[in-house]
Amino acid sequence: MNGSTALATVLVDELVRCGVREVVLAPGSRSAPLAYAVQSAERAGRLRLHVRVDERSAGFLALGLAKVSRRPAVVITTSGTAVANLHPAVLEAHHAHVPLIVLSADRPDELRGTGANQTTVQPGIFAGAVRWEHDLAAPGQLGAGAIAETVAGAHSAWRTTVDRAWAAATGALSGQPGPVHLNVAFRDPLAPDLPPLENRRGPTDLHSELPHEMVGRADGAAWTVVPPYCLPRISDQGHRLSDQGHRLVDQGRASSAREPRPADHLVRISGQSIVAPPPVRTLLVLGDLPDPVLTEQALAVAVAQGWPVVAEPFGTGDRSTVLPHGSLLLTATDWLERHAPERVLVVGRFTLNRETGALLRHKGVRVEAVTPTGAWPDPSHVVEQVHPWSALAAAAQGEGSLAGQDLDWAHTWRQAGEAVAAAVAPVLADSWPSGPAIAQTLLETLTDDGILVLGSSNAARDVDRASLAGRSLLVTGSRGLAGIDGTNATAVGVALAAPDRQVTALVGDLTFLHDANGLLIGPDEPRPDVTIVVVNDDGGGIFSTLEYGEPDRAADFDRVFGTPTGADLQGLASAYGVAVEQVETAGALREALTHRPTGIRVLEVTVPRAEHRDLRDALTRATAHAVATLA
Repeated sequence: MNGSTALATVLVDELVRCGVREVVLAPGSRSAPLAYAVQSAERAGRLRLHVRVDERSAGFLALGLAKVSRRPAVVITTSGTAVANLHPAVLEAHHAHVPLIVLSADRPDELRGTGANQTTVQPGIFAGAVRWEHDLAAPGQLGAGAIAETVAGAHSAWRTTVDRAWAAATGALSGQPGPVHLNVAFRDPLAPDLPPLENRRGPTDLHSELPHEMVGRADGAAWTVVPPYCLPRISDQGHRLSDQGHRLVDQGRASSAREPRPADHLVRISGQSIVAPPPVRTLLVLGDLPDPVLTEQALAVAVAQGWPVVAEPFGTGDRSTVLPHGSLLLTATDWLERHAPERVLVVGRFTLNRETGALLRHKGVRVEAVTPTGAWPDPSHVVEQVHPWSALAAAAQGEGSLAGQDLDWAHTWRQAGEAVAAAVAPVLADSWPSGPAIAQTLLETLTDDGILVLGSSNAARDVDRASLAGRSLLVTGSRGLAGIDGTNATAVGVALAAPDRQVTALVGDLTFLHDANGLLIGPDEPRPDVTIVVVNDDGGGIFSTLEYGEPDRAADFDRVFGTPTGADLQGLASAYGVAVEQVETAGALREALTHRPTGIRVLEVTVPRAEHRDLRDALTRATAHAVATLA
């Protein structure tokens, strides 16, 4: 066994021992040792291999595989620009705390800086976007068919390097999962040694051919075992907390006409009377969190405390306390002036609408943040206090500085949310085929055991303008940097990682076109069952809702912001062997979504881009009118 084959085989073996089960390979010459090693491991049933010819899509496929499973996926590339094409996925994984292991092949030291083909400076190529990185030197020159003593002695260092990469990617010791970069140099020969012709009986099991002095731990464990990171837990009694919270909400509705309660009042929790903190008018703003479990925990505490919630549509959990069309309610500035919260708790990153930022800057509102990772969102620099995740655990038990709620005030917010929902429903229904109407149809049709993957730009905002209230559907998307890169590949990865769940993606036409290669799956590769719903407004429709789309700026808009493409999505998808169905009515979309697809299916809905701004204004007017007569 030559040195490059030995190095690649040991690395792949140790990755499997750590827990890797999904590997994405973008083939090349310098990465050949790794390609042979992962294919051999797949034949042995130790991992699942996905081969892609586009490195950018390969990176986002790996990200999608890891995003919901929370288990690091590995993406392998050859040297040169192949590595650079992973940068968008690495950045997204960094900001979204997705565990990802980049394994890039490189030239040995003697070829670096010499002008050798496909050679650049790969160590540090991802700058500060990785949790950990290491440049692994190539094994020394070897005689034919021999393992040098130095190579055999290096295998423990190779294994511990992989263990460090795994620990950093999972956030085992830091609590900060994310991407890592292991750059590996290989010398020729890059292909495994061929056995004599008379001994060739089929594919080689490289792991079984490792010399005994290079084999890992006898019990199959990693060379260095690092305990997995445990998410901070709110309570093991979520159902009891939820039931208790619903009782508190009901109590608030019944007491809306009563006299104000004293500042220190008794509440009964689990059969014990305790002195609760004074009631505070608290609103929870819930954005995107690294793990859906965290969203579920935060919502459970909101239910227990009776906090009304303005939530972006990501994550999962009991959304019974989430205000329907919450971001629209924040546009009703006159009503908000009369019923502003005293305290806003910010949990997760909020990125979808400007009204949330305006609320946090509202005079007299105290802004506090709760973080599970050590970092907290505060783009307006208004946060007065930061709490660890454990503060929510205390609040769940009615204790600590976060506990306490003015239930009468909370009832007023819920009443307003219900009024907005009633007023907005006919506007959305009459607006078909608008983006928000399509989003509302999806939310009404998809079951709670499914997964909805949202493209950035308008798709995520359309779902935000619709209503997820009362649903526990898992919603995810690339919110780390909110780019449109790799969305098709990410959705494919999510579907491959969750084969028992119906996965649907909602994207715009530019997002779809930007990752057309995400549809390219070879005939021998694992294939996902996923539906991609494309809202086709022929260009950058989101800009029409921003200042660039103001009527007075119309002369400058279309070419540099609207960017119409005229692309034939059906013709494009057919080149990848993907069927596209044109959908014209809400009923047809519902009917199509009730049938689980086999393979990749695209549903295209054509939308007039010129009406985006008018619909936004109509929804805002309906909201203001709905709450104008409320107390």
